[in-house]
Amino acid sequence: MATETIRADQAQTREHAKRPDIAIEATAANDVGLWSDFSTAANAKGFCRAWLAVQCSMVKGAIAGLLLVDDGEGHFSTAAVWPDPTRDLTYLASAAQETLKQRTGFIHQAWPSTAGRGNSHVGHPIDVDGRLRGVIVLDLSVSAPHELPAILRQLKWGAGWMEALFRRQQDEENSAKLSRASFALDVLADATEHEELQAASLAVANYLATRLNCRCVSIGLYRRDHIDLLAISHSAVFQQKAHIVKAIENAMEEAIDQNAAIAVMPPSASGRTPQDHRISLAHQDLAKVVSAHSVASVVIMNAGQSIGAMTFERDTADAFDSRTIELLEAVAVLLGPMFAMKADADRLVAGRLIRRATKTIKALVGPDRPSLKIAAGLLVVAVGYLAIAQGDFRITAKSVVEGAVQRAAVAPFDGYIATAPVRAGDTVEEGQLIAALDDRELVLEAARAKSEFDQQTLRYNDAMAKHDRSAAQIVSATLDQTQAQLALAEDKVRRAKILAPFRGIVVSGDFSQLLGSPIEKGKVLFEIAPLESFRVIIQVDERDIAYVSEGQNGNLVLTGYSATPIPFTVKKVTPVATASDGRNHFRVEADVHAADLQLRPGMEGVAKISIDRRGLLAIWTRSLLDWIRITVWRWSL
Repeated sequence: MATETIRADQAQTREHAKRPDIAIEATAANDVGLWSDFSTAANAKGFCRAWLAVQCSMVKGAIAGLLLVDDGEGHFSTAAVWPDPTRDLTYLASAAQETLKQRTGFIHQAWPSTAGRGNSHVGHPIDVDGRLRGVIVLDLSVSAPHELPAILRQLKWGAGWMEALFRRQQDEENSAKLSRASFALDVLADATEHEELQAASLAVANYLATRLNCRCVSIGLYRRDHIDLLAISHSAVFQQKAHIVKAIENAMEEAIDQNAAIAVMPPSASGRTPQDHRISLAHQDLAKVVSAHSVASVVIMNAGQSIGAMTFERDTADAFDSRTIELLEAVAVLLGPMFAMKADADRLVAGRLIRRATKTIKALVGPDRPSLKIAAGLLVVAVGYLAIAQGDFRITAKSVVEGAVQRAAVAPFDGYIATAPVRAGDTVEEGQLIAALDDRELVLEAARAKSEFDQQTLRYNDAMAKHDRSAAQIVSATLDQTQAQLALAEDKVRRAKILAPFRGIVVSGDFSQLLGSPIEKGKVLFEIAPLESFRVIIQVDERDIAYVSEGQNGNLVLTGYSATPIPFTVKKVTPVATASDGRNHFRVEADVHAADLQLRPGMEGVAKISIDRRGLLAIWTRSLLDWIRITVWRWSL
């Protein structure tokens, strides 16, 4: 066949040589037609055929040409064949394969001929930004090998037209992707304005129905092995048992089962859809039920799984073409995570707990996640050890140090402060002056009472000298009264000086800045505690007071002596609770044994009362178990 083609080509060449005027006119007319077809190509396929024809016409000795183009998935398919589209050019496959392998121009001398000409296969790749997009292979009849490089250069220059085609197609594809992404983001923005799943799905359905010129848009999610219809555009309420709703749910399940988009038109409509090879019985039934011109469904995906579907109905003659389906799929992909998140938020807590528990169990018993299995094993061992091991059960509570005896120095009468040489924190000796009241009026009053007492004494002596018994009795009564007033005045003068009752430390009180100020009778001026005898006041929480009893031992760590635990013994448990920091506490008194430490009243720390020995797990979970018991008791009938 190749020989006959070569002979025919040689005969045609000789005929043209005999009549050069006819050959020139035919070639010119042929070139004009090829360039006209090339410039008016309506689509990529026509462009490829016209481009290959132009290239072959410009190459001297071209017998046949083959153009292979990448279909987008790494496979090269035939885009154009010259001169006859039905001609078998499989013999050029090896040259095309070698050109693709070498990614550069390829020349292969097929066989020589006795006439001085030889058949050669010439291939050239079409490379766009480092990606092989196609290859052109020509079957040539050349008379001299030096003509082949010029042919390769011609093919390289001509490949620029194909590069422009591919770049234009890429630009159109990118523009379409950008448009789809922009539309999908608009839909997502409209949906995120609503917190509830029902409101968000209805907003999406209404938005899509308006923007895509659809009569009805329905959204459903896959729940408990069936589709639950969430929203129908422009319908706030719809009957769950209506036959239309059932038909919509069947169409959604049909798309989910095939995990693919489906678009159909009624049999009465003309044309075919891009998904004719898929099962679409439920969609055809829905189109009949609602009398729609065309119906389409896309699957809502999240994390690679189908979670629902969207169904679209149109009354207009515009069917759902491939571009529209791609747009709907882009919207569904972007809405999938949002719908999944809102659906998960609408679930009951028990549903989420069961799902997470099931996932955890699968991870524990499955072949993956060895680190989780090791951690679970260590946790079981730790819990087992805590259930068996014993430890000291101790009650922890706040504590403060007080003096064993605490004496208050109070104002003996109303007066004014004259001196106050001590203040809180000072150490005083027994009988030391700690404060004095102004006694000037008291001294005058005592002097007056003394003078009156002396006068009454003289009167009494004069009456007794005169043996006037009645006058003596009267003066004697007045003398007793005056003596009592004198004793009272002298006692007030004596009590104006407030002395320390024993050796100790002033716990509270500071009047050094209040000299001369008035003071009321009975007001506490100072509190004094001994230096050698102390007690600890422990504030035990009401939840722990049942474990505490007199005679129990413990240890106290004060803030000032954090490195030295101080032993103590519980002395008294008061039955009266006091509120502090929002909780009830019981006052527990304890005696400390710390003769070698310089304790001071008011020191605070943390006390731990030793109760007994019990399991570590029971100790650490005691508070939780108590809370569970109280909660169960509160809500039990």
